[in-house]
Amino acid sequence: MAFLADALSRVKPSATIAVSQKARELKAKGRDVIGLGAGEPDFDTPDNIKTAAIDAINRGETKYTPVSGIPELRKAVAAKFKRENNLEYAPEQTIVGTGGKQILFNAFMATLNPGDEVIIPTPYWVSYPEMVALCGGTPVFVATTQANNFKLQPADLDKAITPKTKWFMFNSPSNPSGAAYSHAELKALTDVLVKHPHVWILTDDMYEHLTYGDFKFATPVEVEPSLYDRTLTMNGVSKAYAMTGWRIGYAAGPLQLIKAMDMIQGQQTSGATSIAQWAAVEALNGPQDFIPRNKKIFEGRRDLVVSMLNQAKGLSCPVPEGAFYVYPSCAGLIGKTAPTGKVIETDEDFVSELLESEGVAVVHGSAFGLGPNFRISYATSEELLEEACRRIQRFCAACK
Repeated sequence: MAFLADALSRVKPSATIAVSQKARELKAKGRDVIGLGAGEPDFDTPDNIKTAAIDAINRGETKYTPVSGIPELRKAVAAKFKRENNLEYAPEQTIVGTGGKQILFNAFMATLNPGDEVIIPTPYWVSYPEMVALCGGTPVFVATTQANNFKLQPADLDKAITPKTKWFMFNSPSNPSGAAYSHAELKALTDVLVKHPHVWILTDDMYEHLTYGDFKFATPVEVEPSLYDRTLTMNGVSKAYAMTGWRIGYAAGPLQLIKAMDMIQGQQTSGATSIAQWAAVEALNGPQDFIPRNKKIFEGRRDLVVSMLNQAKGLSCPVPEGAFYVYPSCAGLIGKTAPTGKVIETDEDFVSELLESEGVAVVHGSAFGLGPNFRISYATSEELLEEACRRIQRFCAACK
């Protein structure tokens, strides 16, 4: 009898966490490494949110909370959906989890049976297929292309749906590509989903507030209200509010699903940290003026990185509409020889040789299901980004 569960054989470690860890290890050994792997804003959590947490501690808000979240936070979540997304949810239709990851995992755990399929466009966030596999489902990948700005085409979605399809996993703006779907592009997808009433929609809106230029964010059930009874809309405070370590995600959806997820969570973590929940109440209800300021900084960083990468030999970098990632192609360097003498055969070879030669840590595109590309997080200072891009340009020029 094997000691470890068979489910572990279906799951790979997180590539993004692995890259960040390797960068930390090299730095500890004295290497000059610029880590561009982590999906984490470099801004500090706003002071009013930190103060709300301190006040909660001083009030003694340190006990167990209701599994689905404190009433004040669930009310704030419902108000957020109404205010920003034109979606009507009662507080009891919401749930709070320990980060967006737990929300997604609980939804899959509560609904997937062996053989159930989950459609996931590529490139995808590394955890989506692993969560599906852990919960007994089958990931079904549908490729996008750089020519289509990494956006799923309606005909491809329609073709992928089978009688076994349980969920369509949707993420806009996207991690890793930064692609964001306009209202019209979303309507084309929801028109397909309307035709398939057995398919549920799980939408990850974590980067909602990080879109650039004149782009206007929309979420699927806002575009097509008839999908209300089979959509779970997930979001959180990690990215827009610079609260990654506070670990608060939330969602709203049909009451039956929320109750099932509450039951899973009740046997799992019993709920998110009380202090972080009070901080999240302030985040959602308090001043929002710092969000556009941070967004403007991110937009400038995006433009810098895209410009410099497109000047690098063999790279092609589209301009993303949102999030804080770029997803350039390194196809022009496949088959070239790196300065170490190694032939670059894959995008994983490219990022490995880049780290070895120039000390720049990025994540290979095959980890996200689509290559030959790589992901850069530009959630760091312009000074570091400029230096990193200079090193990338130098590395690319040195490949023969």
